[in-house]
Amino acid sequence: MSPSTFGVCLHIFLLTSIVFTVSDGQKRTITADTSTTINISSTQTKGCKVCKVRLPGRCSTSLLLKETTTVEFDCPRPQDVFRVEIVRNIDCNIKSCSGHIIQTDSGSQSLLDFNRKFIWNLKASAPEVFKIDFTKTGLRQINPSEICPDRHTYTLQATGNVAVGKYCRSGIITSAQILNSGSFSLDIPAGHKLQNGQFDVSVGEEIKSLAKITLTFPDGSSSTELLSPNYPNSFPDDDVMEWYFLVPDKHKTFVQFLNLTQPHCLKKETAVEYRSKGRAVSVFSLMDPQPDQNWGNFSLTLRNCAMDKRRSGSPGLSVNLRVTASSTSLPVSCKVDMRESEGLTLHIEKLRPGSECKMKINSVTKENITVSSDSDLSFQDCSPEDVKVTAQRVIACSQLKDCPKTSVPLLLPVLPSCLPSPLSVATWTLRPPQHGTVELASPTGPLKQSLPGQLCNDSINIKLVEGNGSTIGDFCSQGSIEKVQIHTNMSVTVSSTEGKAVRTCYKHVLNATFKEEISETYIFTVSLKKDIPVLLATPGWPTGMKGYSTVSWLVFVPPNMEAHLMFANLSQPKCSNHHTDISVQRVGRSTLDYSRREDEQANSELTIFDSFYLNMSNCKIERGHFSVISKITLQLPKTLLPIILSVAAALLVIFVIVVVVVCVVKKRRRKS
Repeated sequence: MSPSTFGVCLHIFLLTSIVFTVSDGQKRTITADTSTTINISSTQTKGCKVCKVRLPGRCSTSLLLKETTTVEFDCPRPQDVFRVEIVRNIDCNIKSCSGHIIQTDSGSQSLLDFNRKFIWNLKASAPEVFKIDFTKTGLRQINPSEICPDRHTYTLQATGNVAVGKYCRSGIITSAQILNSGSFSLDIPAGHKLQNGQFDVSVGEEIKSLAKITLTFPDGSSSTELLSPNYPNSFPDDDVMEWYFLVPDKHKTFVQFLNLTQPHCLKKETAVEYRSKGRAVSVFSLMDPQPDQNWGNFSLTLRNCAMDKRRSGSPGLSVNLRVTASSTSLPVSCKVDMRESEGLTLHIEKLRPGSECKMKINSVTKENITVSSDSDLSFQDCSPEDVKVTAQRVIACSQLKDCPKTSVPLLLPVLPSCLPSPLSVATWTLRPPQHGTVELASPTGPLKQSLPGQLCNDSINIKLVEGNGSTIGDFCSQGSIEKVQIHTNMSVTVSSTEGKAVRTCYKHVLNATFKEEISETYIFTVSLKKDIPVLLATPGWPTGMKGYSTVSWLVFVPPNMEAHLMFANLSQPKCSNHHTDISVQRVGRSTLDYSRREDEQANSELTIFDSFYLNMSNCKIERGHFSVISKITLQLPKTLLPIILSVAAALLVIFVIVVVVVCVVKKRRRKS
């Protein structure tokens, strides 16, 4: 079938529907051509079913259609239960392919209320390669958790269901080549029309990698982020991925690893290779500084090793990299609009006074640029190493009644790629009223404090600092701290743990709320998980708490559980006035369960059976410092464990007796 004929067929196939409502359900007549498969499947195992009208009683939670069929759903809103997949196959021989990827919504208006997935299965006879051309629109790779602005989200898969990547339209990716077989799919949520378009499919060149992605940089400064296949999970074992970059004349490129996890290798080593015309192949470790490609097109190849999958906790190989191209001589215009960035101000600082980098704002040359609204910038001969980009915002109110009534989201700005360097640091300064409190909570789950034995493996670091510059602590995601309350001016600073770009997939960092005054200087609310130790450190650790400051942790202990509390690292000062105090008080009790001063011997371990407050206060210090790391583990009570074991043993004995009796009875029956 010729490509033009295929396009007409697919245009006709995609669905012609006539919808009308009957008593409790809906009937739809669906027309598909002979080379199309339509799969209607339920997201639930019970409930609404779909039936073929001409076969009464033949109903199920899924239906595969290869011809014109009238179907009926036995519920009023099938779009809430069913999803639709429209599948087309494209085969390639050594010379050509049987068709192209054609997007058309003609005749399928009645399916707008369903979640739809258009799938093109592509196959090239081994060892052939198929190629998809994205030149007309261009694609850009996104994080698997992201959604495209136009709700048209593409996914490319290679042999073995390897997710090469997830993509949106409008980018610098111009083609993709896949070895042997794979699929290209388009997900569209309910209520969104399919945008017409076409991606040409042809036979590709010989490749020796899982896939080869080609990117074409435009003139001027631009950058793109790329992810290894299966990101954030591991790149396939002992496999190869290639990216090929087409770079304009008089442009230089820079490669930065934004996030990297490495596997434990049995054979070979992970590596990255650089190839360009007329130059020898350069091979680097993933931990090495990556070279500047000063001129010409080049390819970047990622190689995985034979991984040791037997070792528990081995993360595998995953890479998030940024590639930046910039003109070596021409000024690059860059329009930056901060008016919709939640009050953030952008600061662009020239780091190397002796470099040839020239920065201008509204045609005026500056060594440092501040952008708070809509501004026209230009950069000439500026590399990422020449410039540092930071963002700041101040949120303040003098009286509680004037403060925002709801939580304020602390959002990272989405900056244009024309900036020579990505965002490295973002800081929010929070100034509550004199008798007010700042409350911080993460929208993505509890926080974890970064401490020895409990280090953050996240790609960003959240640093909390008091207004006087005293550090409260460093935090990241996936922990046990539900919220933090601070009775003072403070700031939240977000930076990359690798000291590079701040990942934009963490756009929503924290929620900040101004509340009534609290009795302590700091209060942390903690939720524990069974058998997972949690480390909690006093503010300012390891240098120590401020004089006369107080901190409290509210620790929730579920019923029929107990918390084991240990002071894993305790440093007491010599006090000149008052005493330090460490106390434990169960919630709802007026008496203390435990209390010790700096001149008293502290218990090494405590067991608490209810939710409790762990309170600490500092004195006026003569010398030394007051700092504590507490370790809390949630466990079953020791008194309950023997009971559980006894019951289990009794059940085992009963089971053995029953088995013996059954065997004896069977044996007697056989004899009789």
